[in-house]
Amino acid sequence: MESSQQPPLPAPQLGLPANAAAVTTLVTSLQTTHAVAISSGGEPSAGKLPVLGRFHAGYFRISLSLCGQALLWKTLTEPSVASPHALRRLARALPSAAFHLLWSLALATLLILCVLYALRCVFHFRSVKAEFSHHVGVNYLFAPWISWLLLLQCSPFLQPGSGLYLAFWWVFSVPMLVLDVKIYGQWFTKGKKFLSMVANPTSQMSVIGNLVGARAAAEMGRRESAVCLFSLGMAHYLVLFVTLYQRFAGSAGLPAMLRPVFFLFIAAPSIASLAWCSITGTVDIPSKMLFFLSLFLFASLVCRPALFTRSMKKFNVAWWAYSFPLTVLALASAEYAQEVRGGVANGLMLVLSVLSVLVFLALMVSTAVHSGNLLPEDDIFAAALASSRFS
Repeated sequence: MESSQQPPLPAPQLGLPANAAAVTTLVTSLQTTHAVAISSGGEPSAGKLPVLGRFHAGYFRISLSLCGQALLWKTLTEPSVASPHALRRLARALPSAAFHLLWSLALATLLILCVLYALRCVFHFRSVKAEFSHHVGVNYLFAPWISWLLLLQCSPFLQPGSGLYLAFWWVFSVPMLVLDVKIYGQWFTKGKKFLSMVANPTSQMSVIGNLVGARAAAEMGRRESAVCLFSLGMAHYLVLFVTLYQRFAGSAGLPAMLRPVFFLFIAAPSIASLAWCSITGTVDIPSKMLFFLSLFLFASLVCRPALFTRSMKKFNVAWWAYSFPLTVLALASAEYAQEVRGGVANGLMLVLSVLSVLVFLALMVSTAVHSGNLLPEDDIFAAALASSRFS
């Protein structure tokens, strides 16, 4: 008599289409659950961030460029220069209203950026704390104060000897000194923020801030304050320069889109040359040495365009990192040409000044064309800051 029991079913095979569909459904469900968890307080991506969440201190590159251009224009139009070069005569021929317009545009841009960052501090304070702890983001916290000091130096309304000028200098310099204590202190004390681990080209922003403050102090006759800030900046610049040349982990971790910040290698010695010139009152040997160093670094970067290829594929606010270093290099060349008064020196001033203006105008046009992409949802740097909030 045959048994009424049914034969056992074969064991399910993972390769069967039905099971594959079940696995796919499960994975999709898990991804959906993870997405819900993210939206309810987990780690957001850049695309999930609101507009203020995607805004960061790196946008002050725009104000740095505008304020630098205003200072360059004022330097080229100074009436105290005897036997001016044709470029200076051309700059003086332009109406003064054009300079006032540029200065006003720089002021308006800087004010807007400061207001936006203040709102970010109010509504996204955790993002600001994350930026303060980020090895790249913290360096651009110097940028607004540098911008204000540059704008102060080229102000058409304030004279360096006035009390209001001195008051503004203190207001803009003290926050940089506070940041100096934080950043420089962690470099030589125990912890995870050793210079060899966090050093990257943006680390030079702290040095640039000290040197810009030194030049502003020298312009109003406060030589002791200028020497103090200059020595503080240069002492750390020497250590930082050697560290960056050794290519430790900090430089290796820089995203490709931020490679334009390599041009900050030019800015630091150029600003140092300008600051030392203001302190001593002349373009002497140390000032010339710093200017020649910046020229060498500029040539080294220009000869390696492949380094910046990936960062130029898509518009990003990091492109503005090209403008400010070129502007201060042009400023240093103008001071050098004023002292040397030779054909080569004047040629350098002409080429670098024209290049600086052309790059600035190209960035203005590019920013206007891509205005809808100023705060992209796929900003890698914004995503990195958002991730560090929860680390």
